[in-house]
Amino acid sequence: MDSAGDRWNHNLHYHPVVISAIPAGCQRALDVGCGEGTLTRQIRAIVPDVTGIDLDQPSIDLARAHPDASDIRYLRGDFLSYPFDPGSFDFIASVAALHHMDAAAALGRMRALLRPGGVLAVIGLARPRYPADLPADLAGFIVHRYYLMTRSLWEHPSPIVWPPPDTFRAARALAADEMPGVRYRRHVLWRYSLIWVKPDG
Repeated sequence: MDSAGDRWNHNLHYHPVVISAIPAGCQRALDVGCGEGTLTRQIRAIVPDVTGIDLDQPSIDLARAHPDASDIRYLRGDFLSYPFDPGSFDFIASVAALHHMDAAAALGRMRALLRPGGVLAVIGLARPRYPADLPADLAGFIVHRYYLMTRSLWEHPSPIVWPPPDTFRAARALAADEMPGVRYRRHVLWRYSLIWVKPDG
């Protein structure tokens, strides 16, 4: 499996959450906002047919140039309008990309592209609300400092949007509206995760 090696940042830290959500027998996967392809390559080690899509051409160029990317389909385009067939993916992943788009539209599009029984795994960014989120922010700072003692912080080359438009509370409410039954989890390093299985009916 292609990994980040000695590189580390808050997004890479939560890649295992995404990988662990890949359903058994998964045949076709999509990485939304794939950047330079680190997660896409990890998914390809498990899933035979993998597509990554991103709006940023330099990131797509880096992804395509990687020696382990020869059998991955990388697309430069807008996920919200790219003509994917509805229900055509067993697994959809997205790390640190949802806040770059209209989140409700993006979640609705992901829902439509999943086959019944397919799984969606999102690692998202949100902004804190004070004072309610202050304890979580302080915990994040402590854990961040701990990891920096043993890891090399990697600054990814993809575009950054900061601050995220939604609070953690708003992101959780939106996900529950768009995907009833979604499993939301707040993570200590200023991220949240959404894991959702599309109903069969």
